[in-house]
Amino acid sequence: MNDMHGVFDAGAVAQRVGSVDFHVHTTMSDGSDTFEEVIDRARERGVALLAFTNHDTTRGLGEAVALGERFGVQVVGGIEVSAFDFERGRKVHVLGLGVEEGASALAALCEPLLERRNANTLWQLDRLVDAGYEVDVERALELGRASTCLYKQHLMAALTDEPFSSARYRALYRGLFKNGGICDRDIEYVDARDAVRAIVEDGGVAVLAHPGQLDSYDLLPDLVDCGLGGVERFHPDHTADDHARCADLAERYGLICTGGSDYHGRFGAVEDVGAQA
Repeated sequence: MNDMHGVFDAGAVAQRVGSVDFHVHTTMSDGSDTFEEVIDRARERGVALLAFTNHDTTRGLGEAVALGERFGVQVVGGIEVSAFDFERGRKVHVLGLGVEEGASALAALCEPLLERRNANTLWQLDRLVDAGYEVDVERALELGRASTCLYKQHLMAALTDEPFSSARYRALYRGLFKNGGICDRDIEYVDARDAVRAIVEDGGVAVLAHPGQLDSYDLLPDLVDCGLGGVERFHPDHTADDHARCADLAERYGLICTGGSDYHGRFGAVEDVGAQA
């Protein structure tokens, strides 16, 4: 078993919720806060151990570890791979915990994914402009340049100052990006099994992210065969039933249970680092 398992096994997390957070995003993907801003918030909130899990990239993790040392917060590298269960037709997110910046197997798997996402979001931006929406194009592109690619969260930030949790924001987002809206087009994701294999190859612990949110429980046994090491039990979108189901699966398959806030700053619903279900 990977020797990093003990770091993330939160039979301890259940007792220390708030003091660890193994699922955090920054401006390097679709979060609004920089590494330094997140680490500073973590220090203020008493979060002692933090994993950055930006979507489909390990860029900046070396800097983040150094910043953590300066702020007195232990930072470990991570990633969240945007994957798919092609047999069941469902999105699946896989966390890789304990990976380093430049992890080669993950880079080979995810760099084409980032290229597809960037191209798709540029297409969505063109659709908004062509439809006459008052979108601040330069602001959207500036946010994309600070990240690894352009995200729809950057487009929303260039469309409205409404907070993410507001009814007007949600209605605008759903009307444009869901239910046949003019920007309702997705990309081709990677196979979740390949995501697990790449994480393990790069020396990380592969964790099935928020299976209650995406209803990805059924895939878990197959992922265990590929080297899955954990399941994200504690997440803001998980219920008590999810907690119990994750605990049962962890015991059955010899997995660790992790927990994280899935913090995205003002681009998400979670108010702060360390907030978990």
